[in-house]
Amino acid sequence: MSDTEMVRKNAPARSQRGLRLIASLFDPRAWLHLVKIVNFYNYSHVAPLRKVTFAGERNVSPDAVFQNPERIFIGHRARIGSRCHLWAGPQDGQIRIGDDVLFGPDVLLTAASYRHDLGHPVTKQPMGEGDIIIGNDVWFATRAVVLPGTTIGDGSIVAAGAVVKGDFPPMSIIAGAPAKVVSERVIGAVEAGAG
Repeated sequence: MSDTEMVRKNAPARSQRGLRLIASLFDPRAWLHLVKIVNFYNYSHVAPLRKVTFAGERNVSPDAVFQNPERIFIGHRARIGSRCHLWAGPQDGQIRIGDDVLFGPDVLLTAASYRHDLGHPVTKQPMGEGDIIIGNDVWFATRAVVLPGTTIGDGSIVAAGAVVKGDFPPMSIIAGAPAKVVSERVIGAVEAGAG
């Protein structure tokens, strides 16, 4: 295909863009959508954040989402990254997060999941719940997923995209889907070799 035959996008003129902006300000659908966004933000972040138990100061991204926050406990100096979702169980599943824990963006912790084995549509089945216990000094990389009934020991690192379920000892480097221990974290190796 030659340059003369290529299809190019026609950009609207500046005056057309200005008229489109003015028209959008008077479109009631845009304002109704804004109300929906504010409502979602209030019931997924603002109101639940008041019910989460923090041991120390809060360091939570403004777009983090919490479900059943009365069963979420967060330690000192923990940092919750952008678009993280922390969902405690609807009945008794808890999330307990230690001190100095770091969440990258888009991390999901869920202490409940729908059952799938009772012969009914999934949405009509009860949820299975299990506490999630996170030790101190744990780092969750981008888009890690932690499922009900998981315990992660102190000093562990969870790799990007890992799907984690089960018990993991301290200082584990956890990766994969399903996740497994792929290495061990060693603290002080860099400082010892530098001397």
